[in-house]
Amino acid sequence: MAWERYYHGDGRQGPEVRLPAPPPWRTFPRASAGDAFEPPDGLVDVVNAALRLRRPLLITGAPGSGKSTVIEHVAHELRLGKVFRWHITSQSSLPSALYRYDALGRIHAQRLRPGVGPGAGEAPVPVPVPVSEASDGAAEPVDVVGDSGAMNGDSIAPFLQLGPLGSALAPATRPRALLIDEIDKSDLDLPGDLLEVLERGEFEITELLRERDQSGVDVRLWESDETCRVEGARVRCEEFPFIVLTSNGEQELSAPFLRRCLRFAMPVPDVKMLQGVVRRWLDVDVADGTPTGMLIAEFVERVNGGERLAVDQLLNAVHLLVGPDAPEGEQRERLAKLLMKNLSGA
Repeated sequence: MAWERYYHGDGRQGPEVRLPAPPPWRTFPRASAGDAFEPPDGLVDVVNAALRLRRPLLITGAPGSGKSTVIEHVAHELRLGKVFRWHITSQSSLPSALYRYDALGRIHAQRLRPGVGPGAGEAPVPVPVPVSEASDGAAEPVDVVGDSGAMNGDSIAPFLQLGPLGSALAPATRPRALLIDEIDKSDLDLPGDLLEVLERGEFEITELLRERDQSGVDVRLWESDETCRVEGARVRCEEFPFIVLTSNGEQELSAPFLRRCLRFAMPVPDVKMLQGVVRRWLDVDVADGTPTGMLIAEFVERVNGGERLAVDQLLNAVHLLVGPDAPEGEQRERLAKLLMKNLSGA
């Protein structure tokens, strides 16, 4: 059976088509990959050590080796709930990972209140001040109104939200789970700044210090409807979260930072491990000599030869190149080269 094409490249519209079912790792809403993960030798011990010692776990390894899946597997098994995710870039900052304050939104909401605004007589006027500590560096006015900072008695709570790190540190009776993905892509100062917060297990929300009422406010957690009570402008951790940091080795981390983490290197994938991964995701025969087995053997040979390949590249190749409707001949060869392209090249 010929491989069915949906796009023909001739510019002519045809009837509406229904695409085939996606591979299981590309269904939406995204399902956790934790139940399809098999921990390599040594990982179970280091995870339990991190849980007992309340220390972050730093996992290194090649892209696609399953580093970020570890926390999903642990959170699933231990029922830790939602995994908060902080994806690091060169622009990531510690303040924005702790909390976000929408100063402009609060000013706008205040102006929309009845009796407040141009011509309303005694409407408070926001005074521009330097960049908020909660911003990522973009200029942003912070309201300073009266001697308390509260604008005509309105609540600051709707304009505050804890970031992924702040949400993981929020008070809870059980540990929360936090993934700090690709810490090696950060600014040079970020790991050191992060270390200070993780050692203390608490942080301050500066904007709340200007509130007259210090009895506390309810602040939303990251990407959640859940809230936590913040009293005295300080968020204090009660149960240290289970934190997994991942690194592809693009930046050398400092000795003080490494000393406070437990470390684990994901092993180079071998045939047995990859057979298990493919078997869990796809209903195909993975034995040696089968089409899938040959793809796995080629993948392992290339990785051992120094090429950088990700496991999800192998899964993509098996999904498209194996089965009764798979492409054949030159078309199959072209797709195989496309799907299994060395990550170190262009």
